[in-house]
Amino acid sequence: MVTRRVFLGGLVGSTIAPSVLVAQQIAEPEFLKAKLADGSLPPMAERIPAQPRIINLKEMGRVPGTYGGSVRTIIGGVRDIRYMTVYGYSRLVGYDTKLLFQPDILRDFTSENDTVFTFRLREGHKWSDGHPFTAEAFRYWWEDVILNKDLTPGGGALELRPHGSLPRFEVLDELTVRYSWDKPNPVFLSSLAGPLPLVIYGPGHYLKQFHKGFQDKAKLEELMKKSRAKKWADLHIKMALASRPNNPDLPTLDPWQNRTAPPADQFIFERNPFFHRVDENGVQLPYLDRFILNVSSSSIIAAKAGAGESDLQATGIDFNDYTFLKEAEKRFPVKVDLWKMARGSRVTLLPNLNVADETWRVLFRNVHFRRALSLAIDRHEINMVAFYGLGKASADTVLPESPLFRQEYADAYVNFDPDTANKLLDELGLDKRDSDGIRLLPDGRRAEITVETAGESNLDTDVLELVHDHWANVGLALFTRTSQRDVFRNRAMSGSIMMSIWYGLDNGVPTADMSPYGLAPTLDDQLQWPLWGMYYLSAGQEGEAPDLPEAAELVDLLNQWGASAKMEEREVIWHKMLALYTQQVFSIGLINSTLQPILRSAKLRNMPEHALYGFDPTSFLGVYMPDTFWFKEA
Repeated sequence: MVTRRVFLGGLVGSTIAPSVLVAQQIAEPEFLKAKLADGSLPPMAERIPAQPRIINLKEMGRVPGTYGGSVRTIIGGVRDIRYMTVYGYSRLVGYDTKLLFQPDILRDFTSENDTVFTFRLREGHKWSDGHPFTAEAFRYWWEDVILNKDLTPGGGALELRPHGSLPRFEVLDELTVRYSWDKPNPVFLSSLAGPLPLVIYGPGHYLKQFHKGFQDKAKLEELMKKSRAKKWADLHIKMALASRPNNPDLPTLDPWQNRTAPPADQFIFERNPFFHRVDENGVQLPYLDRFILNVSSSSIIAAKAGAGESDLQATGIDFNDYTFLKEAEKRFPVKVDLWKMARGSRVTLLPNLNVADETWRVLFRNVHFRRALSLAIDRHEINMVAFYGLGKASADTVLPESPLFRQEYADAYVNFDPDTANKLLDELGLDKRDSDGIRLLPDGRRAEITVETAGESNLDTDVLELVHDHWANVGLALFTRTSQRDVFRNRAMSGSIMMSIWYGLDNGVPTADMSPYGLAPTLDDQLQWPLWGMYYLSAGQEGEAPDLPEAAELVDLLNQWGASAKMEEREVIWHKMLALYTQQVFSIGLINSTLQPILRSAKLRNMPEHALYGFDPTSFLGVYMPDTFWFKEA
């Protein structure tokens, strides 16, 4: 029997009909009045789709808002304008606040055994420049980008070819497209719903001017020279990059569009007049006119936010800034809430199993050594000192908010047990010590572990000072080295990093429908096994194949998950991977369920007071729909 899942969007569950939206004289944003007056912009009824996505705010426990206002926020560099595409969270398919799939840009979609996906667009939907958004956007990206060897030399994203081959792509009509695989592709929907979504469509009407197949050679060379691009493909990629919206001319479907070309110290994102969402009263979203992103040094974002220079700040601040930020409530009209971080662990120690030093590599690959390192740490002290006792001692695993949570995963080798740690270390042949009580390695060197940090948070340094004392009690010396985040990957790949301190699993609140890739060597930025991750990422062309049986088993289980069409099977595989990962202590989680301060203007409405905060799957603020935030004047 063929299972079929149907997901409907648009007007489902709403009392508003499209004809009512057209007939109603909805007030236009003051921000757009000039363009409406000179005729350069059509009225709202002609800008929104025939069946827009209706957001019923009252059902969400929120209040319909009013237009206007600019939100100031602070970013740590030009590249962080990418946060706007994460916050805007305009997706073909997205998550709701319960992390269930729902159509967003799509009017509806169907999935048959996770092998055949049919997407139906909204009639009358337009890009931010007013050009119709139709199946042509998918056709262009498929035929002229993905299948073009200059633009996609690797053969396409892994999410499109999980079993080696690309899907069959069909345009069924002007508003309907279909992707079909011979085997299930359960990662497809989640990759479309993520913070950095899989790209399968683009504004071909704009991008063709940068494409060799459509542009005159002389004109293309002129455009390449202007953009300092050596190849036409480099030019197209640069002008089409939506995840980091550097190009103000690139049409978008996001709620706000960048209007500032880099380099700049301030970036302004303005409302997209053709955005596809409305509230239950037919008022087009977003309510807010602009986001103003001020570039600063990462190290002083908290200070600036606490000095009243931000109306909405989530990135660049940490829990150790909370007291200072809370004091700002007395001086400025701001409010600071605490959201729960959705990562597997707020601070995690990652021994590099691919480290170049052979002696350390052998030790790090021994599960008894990793367990000893974990058991020697007093997590209660870390929680009390660094998190005021508000976090939970835990392995690097899923949180209680995930349906996959089991206490045994959280408890794996997290009890403070220096006696057992000492015993394990002795049994590994590290029973000799120097005059300072530091254990000696088999080659006679002192057991000195250098932990690298990106230096972006004092919290990491504070935690390492505590771990330094814990490990010294069992005869291990800890040293700290600061590296820039940008050089982490290269140093880890070269085997120069012994161990690093970083966040735990990106997704601490998964469902069985979300990929467990984070539990297996799949990416080159996984600091505990970067070479193994690169091997998977490059389909065996680079890096090294995992030669540790347990790591190889995780990859095998991941492949089994990817071949399954049944949620029940995926759930079983998830639990096998969680059990194996935590028992093997491939990452040494310390504290999770920690809190993240979120600073906002006291006038900003519809922001939840309590929520989950993380990159994946909540897209930071994204699933809480900032397009529904609005200013209520005092």
